[in-house]
Amino acid sequence: MENDKKIKANGWALIPIAIFLVLYLGNGIFFEYICPVEGQMGFYVVSVVLAFSISLIFAFIQNRKLSFDEKIHLCATGIGDDNIVIMLFIFILAGAFSGIASAAGGATSTANMLLNIIPKGFEVPGLFFIACLISMAMGTSVGSITVLVPIAVAISSNGGLSLPLCVGAVVGGSMFGDNLSFISDTTIAATKTQGVAMKDKFKTNIKVSLPAAIITFAILVIYSFMNKGETLGNFDFNIWQAIPYFLVLMLSIIGINVFLVLIIGILLFVLVGIITGSLVYATALSSIGTGISGMFETMIVTILVASITSLIRNNGGFEAILSFIRKRAKSRVGGMFGIFSLTAFMDIATANNTVAIVVAAPIAKEIGDEYGVEPKKVASLLDVSSCIMQGIIPYGAQLLVASSIAGIPSFNFIPYLIYPFVLCLFVIISIVFDRKKN
Repeated sequence: MENDKKIKANGWALIPIAIFLVLYLGNGIFFEYICPVEGQMGFYVVSVVLAFSISLIFAFIQNRKLSFDEKIHLCATGIGDDNIVIMLFIFILAGAFSGIASAAGGATSTANMLLNIIPKGFEVPGLFFIACLISMAMGTSVGSITVLVPIAVAISSNGGLSLPLCVGAVVGGSMFGDNLSFISDTTIAATKTQGVAMKDKFKTNIKVSLPAAIITFAILVIYSFMNKGETLGNFDFNIWQAIPYFLVLMLSIIGINVFLVLIIGILLFVLVGIITGSLVYATALSSIGTGISGMFETMIVTILVASITSLIRNNGGFEAILSFIRKRAKSRVGGMFGIFSLTAFMDIATANNTVAIVVAAPIAKEIGDEYGVEPKKVASLLDVSSCIMQGIIPYGAQLLVASSIAGIPSFNFIPYLIYPFVLCLFVIISIVFDRKKN
């Protein structure tokens, strides 16, 4: 990196990204909407790992001035970055936590307990509120959607309420929690790539996320007043299975180290699961292993992206993007819009908010340094913009999973995804009226 100042802008260095877009986004659209594969979601026909692997090969082919060994060294330098290593370790613990929490029945019990507390007739705003809490505690929007959409379907059917709205409330709340959770892979990726504390990013993030959530909740309350459904019955839950989630949430918010929080959460769920009979020793071990395995793809993608971005940076690709933004961004505000737009585009292209953050983060960091945008603000913009797009695109895992469970096309949810659209508006307002703008 000592030669960074001598690197010249080179748009051709971005070809590996273009190749990835063609392979992943192009094939995803083809297999999802043009030539569907029976029993398989189109955007999962071509593995994101395969697409990035091929892109890495093309990145190696470029720049003949460097030897193969020198290119390997560049990749190793990118992978060996302190923040990348920390991120990989946290992914392992986050996977273990997610696996044991799900197997112990924590998510379902927590959701059902909260549903019993919510006043009758306000199930839709209740679903949104519960999704916010569950997703913050679980650290995964897809996991929260998987747990809560079946409940949303039951509420819609039994209460005579709009199914797309009920599911949209769950998706919106799940994106809120995923965006703010201290153990979410998006939060981990956004903070570690920018070298900031999670609590600092949280404080910056919540200034736009919380008002957006409050307005969304208010809209859903108004809907509930205007469209009273039938009274629903009680939901079964075990309060002991819910307690670890609330403890993990509390420890995260007060700023306890994320490694310690995850380890405490894992041990609590093992203990609670065995005591309540939802787990035995063997299933506890297997569920932890399954959870960790579920993070393997994200970890491999992180390694591949770190390698690709190191090569692209050295070949002048980052400088090409920065030059493009410089011509249009004349101030700190312009730089923030550049980060927002870059990350949103990457999410549209990859259909994965964590991958989008990992790809955009190195460029966003350079934009932040050049335009005086604090690292915590950069981290917040990375996380928020990726979650906005991930909560809207109909081919993302969140809407595809919701669509599969609810039995209706993912496009049907888009008009009812209130929170992502409101959040987008608040982010734009927060950038335009940034108090430290030039």
